[in-house]
Amino acid sequence: MRISVRIAALYDIHGNLPALEAVLGDVRAAEVDQVVVGGDVLPGPMPGACMAALRALEIPVEFLYGNGERDVLTIRGGTMPARVPAAFQETMRWVVDAVDGADLDFMATWPATVRRRLPALGDVLFCHATPNDENTIFTRVTDEGRLATELRGVDADLIVCGHTHMQFDRIISIDGRPVRLVNAGSVGMPFGAPGAYWALLHEDVMLQCTRYDLDAAQDAVAATDYPLPSDLRSPPAEADMLETFEAASLRKP
Repeated sequence: MRISVRIAALYDIHGNLPALEAVLGDVRAAEVDQVVVGGDVLPGPMPGACMAALRALEIPVEFLYGNGERDVLTIRGGTMPARVPAAFQETMRWVVDAVDGADLDFMATWPATVRRRLPALGDVLFCHATPNDENTIFTRVTDEGRLATELRGVDADLIVCGHTHMQFDRIISIDGRPVRLVNAGSVGMPFGAPGAYWALLHEDVMLQCTRYDLDAAQDAVAATDYPLPSDLRSPPAEADMLETFEAASLRKP
């Protein structure tokens, strides 16, 4: 009888239903005990369908919010966040209209963090970017000293985050003790090689990449009236995004 817990960390789905469905197939095959959805289920082309798939999942799910959910809820309340570029505002309004009101009400209850304890990994803190701010940018190459200052006071053995859509697994010193910092990657909008990225926590952290039919997924996106053009088959290069993000690292827009 298996007594250790397996957790799947799914971040930055961004309304990509084909990617989510493929990952959920692997999650079921891994016989996980719980799924943690780490924010930014939306925006994206199939936000309502992604919410429905997650809420119907037979595995227990914990949700926490990302910047996408915060922005969508702010727009629903009648205010366009200053951080949303003018060119993206029509898309964000479309997303608000595409999601059921009950799902938006549910999103408003999501916390900023989720905590779990795993025997092999210790105290695990799940957050979208940092526990205090869902917009903070950092990557696998961000200066450790600056990042440790940003995370000062965080009490965890392992921090699992997302937000920048690129996986990493690194150890940094926070308040004089080693803390493992893992980015689970993006299920629906990765930077780098195409695929659907997530993390499996068990005896260790195992960074995963689920392959799926990108051509069929692109056809499914094209069949929606999502206003923002995108090509799942040709995501931005990791090197380009590292350069872009590092120019803005540890700033809060």
